[in-house]
Amino acid sequence: MARVTVEDCVTKIPNRFELVMVASQRARNISAGAALEVERDNDKNPVVALREIADNHVDQKELEEALIKGLQKFVEMDEPEEDEVDRIAIQQELTVGEGEATTDAAKAEKPSDEDQAAAMDMAGDDTAQDEKPVDGDKEA
Repeated sequence: MARVTVEDCVTKIPNRFELVMVASQRARNISAGAALEVERDNDKNPVVALREIADNHVDQKELEEALIKGLQKFVEMDEPEEDEVDRIAIQQELTVGEGEATTDAAKAEKPSDEDQAAAMDMAGDDTAQDEKPVDGDKEA
């Protein structure tokens, strides 16, 4: 880049950092296919961009806005509605509740040793009652 070109641009944009940012944005636009406002004269895109800025052929505000838009990473999102927050909380509670229900169901499916012993005693008592004569039946 010619020192003359940079010095000409500093009169238009006094802040050198801002000048570099705006010129680089214009050079990217040229690379993307934007029309040239000055003759190329076998110069590269950054030099052409600086020459355009020095000659006031480009809108500085438009370049700044394009630069800001290109550098933005954070897009402000709306806060979720209270209904959606409540729905998410209920959904999480249900998910936790299902996990507990599955554990309870697994415990209920497998009887404990005490339950098995009680069932055996009851089954034994039932067979003993079957062997006893019923009131209507008398043994001869």
